[in-house]
Amino acid sequence: MYRLLMVSFIFIFSPLSVYAQGSNAFLGYSYLNADGLSNRTHFNGWNASLEGKMFPFIGIVADLSGHYGHETLGLGCGSSCSGFTATSKQYNFVFGPRISVGVGKFVPFAHYLLGASHITTSGNSASASDTSFSQAVGGGVDIKALPIIGWRFQGDYLQTRFFDRTQNDFRFSTGIVLHF
Repeated sequence: MYRLLMVSFIFIFSPLSVYAQGSNAFLGYSYLNADGLSNRTHFNGWNASLEGKMFPFIGIVADLSGHYGHETLGLGCGSSCSGFTATSKQYNFVFGPRISVGVGKFVPFAHYLLGASHITTSGNSASASDTSFSQAVGGGVDIKALPIIGWRFQGDYLQTRFFDRTQNDFRFSTGIVLHF
């Protein structure tokens, strides 16, 4: 599946890079506040994206992220037991349009991305995984430090549907962005 994803990614974005001016690549830290198994869970990880401009203000984005964390689950037995810890890994692969406009050193943007997410949860010799439809709605701002290098702040509402339950999550990402 990963090979198919990478081949599709290259096939879609290679022609765009020939015509693209104002395209960018981003890599940075990402924080995900997610609906866990019993309460809100905090994940840390990475986020990477590549944008190819189709028109001066409109681009197509491929956004990939990975988040890792754990939560302690109570077993409903009060204070007499400690529960167990579940470890989770979540990967998001979303694609779609982004609108952006440069204002001096600032490039604010907004996007709507669709794709898939995959989660693997394990703990106490049990594990489960699921893949679901996902969507990310959000935006942010790139602050140019040099002509091709800047810093990005991005926030997204990320919705997934793992284990037949809808999760409404918040993702914050920040890191280096290269404009080319």
